[in-house]
Amino acid sequence: MSVATGVTADPYLPGHGDPSYTVRHYDLDLDYALESNSLKGRAQLTIEALQPIRQLTLDLHALNVVKVTGPAVGRHNHRAGRLNIQLRQELSPGELTTITVAYRGVPRTVPDKIGDAGWEELTDGVIVASQPGGAPSWFPCNDRPDAKSTYRLTVTVANDYLVVAGGERTGMRRRAGRTTWTYEQRSPMATYLATVQIGRYDEIPLPGPVPLTAAVPPARRTAFEVAFADQAAMVDFFSRCFGPYPFDSYRVVITDDALEIPLEAGGLSIFGSNLLSRSWDAQRLIAHELAHQWFGNAVTLRQLHDIWLHEGFACYSEWLWSEEIGGPTADARAREHWSRLIGRRFTRTLADPGIAQVFDDWVYKRGALTLHAIRRAIGDGPFFELLQTWVARNRGGNVTTAEFVALAAELGHLQVEAIVDTWVYERALPALA
Repeated sequence: MSVATGVTADPYLPGHGDPSYTVRHYDLDLDYALESNSLKGRAQLTIEALQPIRQLTLDLHALNVVKVTGPAVGRHNHRAGRLNIQLRQELSPGELTTITVAYRGVPRTVPDKIGDAGWEELTDGVIVASQPGGAPSWFPCNDRPDAKSTYRLTVTVANDYLVVAGGERTGMRRRAGRTTWTYEQRSPMATYLATVQIGRYDEIPLPGPVPLTAAVPPARRTAFEVAFADQAAMVDFFSRCFGPYPFDSYRVVITDDALEIPLEAGGLSIFGSNLLSRSWDAQRLIAHELAHQWFGNAVTLRQLHDIWLHEGFACYSEWLWSEEIGGPTADARAREHWSRLIGRRFTRTLADPGIAQVFDDWVYKRGALTLHAIRRAIGDGPFFELLQTWVARNRGGNVTTAEFVALAAELGHLQVEAIVDTWVYERALPALA
């Protein structure tokens, strides 16, 4: 039997994802007109059945479906952001097929209980910030964090705009006033990590232990060079802490607009011009988004309730960087933030913060405090061995809190289970020994 079209994959993202299949590869061909904010797209999806299916559902928000084709495709309908496709014959578990969707329209952010996300116009350009459920704003997808895929993306825009996306740039062709940019992301990643950034940017190569580049508005270049002077050192430091950088390259994009928060995507991070500063608040966020390349992008949660496995690890990376550059130690940062949380009455656990609180600051800080408690209990050498093994074993995959505890036990750190029980699964804030 096939999955019912009303079933979704993650209770924190109702109306997204179909657990009956996964997408192995997305081949996306986009043509975008900035003056009218209109998008034409063609998406070919290589899908694999995870159970016997006669129908499946794709997520596509606000855009109009022109045509759906494929060797197994029958009838389809598109309602309320869900493209339901009947198949001509049943697919068996492990069986592959392709589905091609032609679509067009004006992309809009996807409204969810957690918050709007997806394709947005800038003053002069585009930002795609899809976490957690914005990917359907610009391509048809199986929008769930545990369905990781490779990508090929071509984007055609006017000649005077630079297109930046995740993965490696494999082509750039100019003709008739327009340029087609091609990127390939060979490292599997979740749909919310796929991105397109379009703007009048200068592309700046940076020295570093891996290929580093930045897309920066020309007038912001000097401020960028001051604010991001430590970018290469950060990559080197986190590589020593967590293991080799997990993607082929790293890019940062600086929008001319101010942004409320920075955002990570697969192999790149996006910052507003308001973060071009040497202040700690700016520098910690530069470190935070970089750390997500290990924790969140390479190693990705299965469901959003385990968000501390992303945000707690990235927040703790801020404290590690503070210690590395001679600022307050991670222990001092931990005590500072513990003292701010101790008076709080927690209504949810870190293991299940709820839709309304999943990206609240307490989740980030309590997650980081959990890691600090583990570090203090097992010592620096074993702690960083644990993190490096965690990344090495799970790169390109999906994880749970239980799997993190199991790995710690395998490495001989049986006390980690009790620490996680009190910090992650109980409401009351534990003492910071």
